[in-house]
Amino acid sequence: MAEIPNLDYIKEISGGNEEFEKKFLSIIQVEFPKEKEDYCNLLEGGQLEESAKVVHKIKHKFGILGLNNAYKIAIKYEEDLKIGSTALKEDFESVLDTVQEFIVKME
Repeated sequence: MAEIPNLDYIKEISGGNEEFEKKFLSIIQVEFPKEKEDYCNLLEGGQLEESAKVVHKIKHKFGILGLNNAYKIAIKYEEDLKIGSTALKEDFESVLDTVQEFIVKME
């Protein structure tokens, strides 16, 4: 079964502070689509090293949203991109789509 993004970690670190939760989520809602777009553009342009840098940023959002397996995939994919491999591209991009859908539903 595929992982489902959740807000458990954000709720845990917020200590019940809803204002903090909203601000934290707002940051993700603003940053994630831009990072996804940057990743796609860089990868399409064959800039694998630069793509790896964006994957590095994105992977932390996976962790924050409770996607532990996706976080592990992103770690491996980031390293693979640095050596010129895109073997995990489909797996990584599937998670990107899942996170994008989750963010859209929250707006």
